[in-house]
Amino acid sequence: MSVRAKMKVESIELQQGGGGSVVLFPVASGSAENEQFYKYTPSGKLELSTINADAIGQFELGKEFYIDISPA
Repeated sequence: MSVRAKMKVESIELQQGGGGSVVLFPVASGSAENEQFYKYTPSGKLELSTINADAIGQFELGKEFYIDISPA
């Protein structure tokens, strides 16, 4: 079993000394693919926090990401 969501970065909060947190919400529009994802993932929120400055640096406000979820 696996689930794929497509989410957009809505906010980034950087912390002194590196790291921070990022908040993502499901995409809703902007492309035919986004509208298809929205049909099956209409709401939600993902918030990630890290002390790793390189990791938080991978995120940009407004950028879209696929989120894959599978059993561990």
